[in-house]
Order: sequence, then structure tokens, then C-alpha cells
Amino acid sequence: MSEPTLLSEMPSLSKLYVNAAAMAAKGKVLRSEPVVALPSRAVEVRGVRADLAKVTEFAHLMGEPARDLLPSGYLHALAFPVAMTVMVQDDFPLPLLGMIHLRNQVEHVAPVLFTDELSVRAWARDLAGHRSGTQVQLVAEIHNGDGTQLLWRGVSTYLAKGVFLPGLDKPTLDRPMAAAERVDFVPPVPTAQWQLGVDTGRAYAAVSGDFNPIHLSVLTAKALGLRRSIAHGMYAASRVLATVPQSKPHSINWDISFDSPMFLPATVSLEVLDHRTSDGVWLSSEFTAWNARSARKYFSGTVTAA
Repeated sequence: MSEPTLLSEMPSLSKLYVNAAAMAAKGKVLRSEPVVALPSRAVEVRGVRADLAKVTEFAHLMGEPARDLLPSGYLHALAFPVAMTVMVQDDFPLPLLGMIHLRNQVEHVAPVLFTDELSVRAWARDLAGHRSGTQVQLVAEIHNGDGTQLLWRGVSTYLAKGVFLPGLDKPTLDRPMAAAERVDFVPPVPTAQWQLGVDTGRAYAAVSGDFNPIHLSVLTAKALGLRRSIAHGMYAASRVLATVPQSKPHSINWDISFDSPMFLPATVSLEVLDHRTSDGVWLSSEFTAWNARSARKYFSGTVTAA
């Protein structure tokens, strides 16, 4: 990859969403000769510092005390504007608005203090066909101030539903399963339950800066084809991470896959299982969440010691 494009400051998410809406209005992505390649350059911002007030609000929203160490979910929110900048570049082949979050894989390599000066870099990779459209991965990395140490790395997989680009085959492993292959989800005994109000999306947006219209209100969600607003996937991930024991190490890996959207309001049942050594040292946690009424699975994943 060539040298990154350096930005002088952290991009504004609200302005990026306005730009994305303008691109969608022009039908830029649906032109007769669509681009079938990803931007070749990463985007990087140096000299980044966390906003202590936002960090505190973020921690409290997730139900945990604010600490000197930045939560892993907050680091995703910190890096997200840089990743989104990649997705609104002129040569990015997919529409940002309406993009569906499929999975997040994170390596939290080392502790990050709220006082640390950081460097954030993001780029796109692995444009691929999907039975429902086209998927892509956005990679975001957080390094120390001089860029010599990797502290956090996240890979987010997104789906542009209904957007089929020429030349991208649908992978055979992603074919719809035959009825005999399907395994019905049987909810386990829940260990916790969340009551998510209609304002959950707005509350997360206020602390993360992610004001994606699909999360804010019924009206804005309907404008993008959804029947109601949905909770942020990273709200769910961050809240689950807050339930993992505080005794976990500073270096962890976590992985979350999203099966269906959490339409708001929602009652979410969860099972979180901790795995420990014989002397009680935490090793990993598995989690699953589902609709408490319909038993439809929302998401599942793992957190493990690195």
C-alpha cells in the first residue's frame, strides 16, 4: 500500500454523513459504469487525543465506571471517523448509507490511556461478492503518537445490500443453506436482560459521534428503508465488553457477528459465559443475544485473553 493520505485533524462524522447523503442523492454509485476497486491509499490522522468528557459519558452509558484506560469499544468509536473517511472517498465503490454491519474482529494489543497521543489509520480491503449484495472490510489501527507501536486493531465487515458489482462472484460458502442444513437457534437460559428504549440510538450517538440516520428515529430509519430505528452494533459490543470481568488482562481479542438488527425499543436477552482456570483466572467469555419475545438471534461472539 502506498503512503497514506494525512489529514490535519479528525474528520467530523456529521459532515461525513452529509457528504454520504449528497453522494446517494446524485446516484453516484449507481452510475452506468460502476467502479469495482477499492481506494489504494489509507487515511491517517496523527496527534489524536481522547475527549475525557466523552470517555466518561461512554463508560457510564455502558454501565461501567470511567477509568484512565480507554474501553476497547470506545477505541472503535475514536477510530471510526477515519474509517468512514475512506468510505466517502470518490473512488469508494459502495454507498455508505444503509450499509449493514456483519462482523467486528478486534485485537486490543496494549492499554491506551486517555492522556495518550495517538495516530489513527484506516483503509479498505477485500471487496467481495455476497448473496445479498457486496461486502467489504474496513481496517482501523491505533498506534502510539510516533506510530511505532500498534495498540489496537479492528476489522469491520460491512454489506451493501442490493448492490451487485460486476465481476464479483458470490462465494459458494455464502450460498443459502438448504432446509436440511439449517440449525434453528434455541435460546439458552439468559444470564442478563437489557431494556433498550427508543432513544438508545441517540444516546450512543451522543457519546460516540456516530449519528447514522438508521439509529436516530423512526423517520430517519424509514428514509433508508427500515421500519424502525435500530441500535448500533457497536453499542451492543461495547455493552457486552463492559460485562466481561474487570480482572481481564489489558490485551484481549474480541469478535462479534451480527445476525439481525435490534429494532427499537427492544428487550434483549443475553447469555454470557466466562471460562476460567482451576484457580479462578479469567481466560475467555462467550456471549449470545436474542429477542426475548421472538427468540430471534441478534448477535454472538467471544472475548479472549491475547
